Amino acid sequence: MKEEKEANKKKGRSKEVMIHEPAVLIEGVLFRARYLGSTQLVSEGQPTKTTRMMQAEEAVSRIKAPDGESQPSTEVDLFISTEKIMVLNTDLKEIMMDHALRTISYIADIGDLVVLMARRRVLPTDDSGNSIQKTPKMICHVFESDEAQFIAQSIGQAFQVAYLEFLKANGIEDHSFVKEMDYQEVLNSQEIFGDELQMFAKKELQKEVVVPKMKSEILGVVVVESGWGSMVPTVVIANLSPTGAAAKCGQLNIGDQIIAINGVSLVGLPLSTCQNYIKNTKYNTAVKLTVVPCPPVVEVKIRRPDTKYQLGFSVQNGVICSLLRGGIAERGGVRVGHRIIDINSQSVVAVPHEKIVNLLATSVGEIRMKTMPTSIFRLLTGQETPQYI
Repeated sequence: MKEEKEANKKKGRSKEVMIHEPAVLIEGVLFRARYLGSTQLVSEGQPTKTTRMMQAEEAVSRIKAPDGESQPSTEVDLFISTEKIMVLNTDLKEIMMDHALRTISYIADIGDLVVLMARRRVLPTDDSGNSIQKTPKMICHVFESDEAQFIAQSIGQAFQVAYLEFLKANGIEDHSFVKEMDYQEVLNSQEIFGDELQMFAKKELQKEVVVPKMKSEILGVVVVESGWGSMVPTVVIANLSPTGAAAKCGQLNIGDQIIAINGVSLVGLPLSTCQNYIKNTKYNTAVKLTVVPCPPVVEVKIRRPDTKYQLGFSVQNGVICSLLRGGIAERGGVRVGHRIIDINSQSVVAVPHEKIVNLLATSVGEIRMKTMPTSIFRLLTGQETPQYI
């Protein structure tokens, strides 16, 4: 399932918008990452993208330690430019590897991992100096970073800018690329829709709810993540047990975002940590929640003047599975892990995947969508049984 999701994620990113100024990539950009290791793979013929993706996953399986085991890693700085990709040891300030951009065969981001595949540049020679014909191999480097997708996109853009610079040097123009300035203008015209930073900063929009309960009684809630892309990531009430303490207090609703519990902020914490804070109130006789009342359905508004501008997110069976950071979709309120309910007032709940993709691909102007966290959607439609805490 995970492999299928990642493969679909790649398909949705066949054309990416410019994320850096071209001049920046000519000079080079730097990312902090953790280097996990390298391995060699046989690389014969002209592999398809699917084959390359399988090779990337094979490299990860060789290098990544199994869940629960410690993963050896080295802190590195990853330098990306239109000429080269260089890896420097952060502590020792030494160059660990240096690949000309033209030797890079493929880049894949799988979750928080980046796989960089480079062709071996020098064939071994015999005593007479003649090249020995051996099976061609490719070296695969694996890095871990919270910005894995952004790193992969930056390398992809470095290729585009290098190509444009080559054409310019030879007096050729290619109008198929969207000019960076054009996209920046589109970004500037895209207001941040449903500005959560402002919403959460206003104390008058917050409310404190004290939930009285019996000792050893659970709150009786299901909480889920607000979805990556939220400007203030926190947890959302996805369900309330009709007989539970939270429902009986009469002040909480599905969709409300919990930003603190008993004075402890939950903003930015992992879902499991937030769930543990809630579970730890079991023996309290009262629990104080700080919430921002929100409907379970999130409204999204994207301004897209032309189909040549990528929306900046991918969808699989109605669920948003990847999102371009800083793109028009994120600014418009799109969040990873949300189920699209309707597009421009047209319900897509029972609509096939291909039709949703086509509808999004051809929509221009002001695109309005309604979404909700997939877990809430599944609970409300009876596809999942609530596990109250």
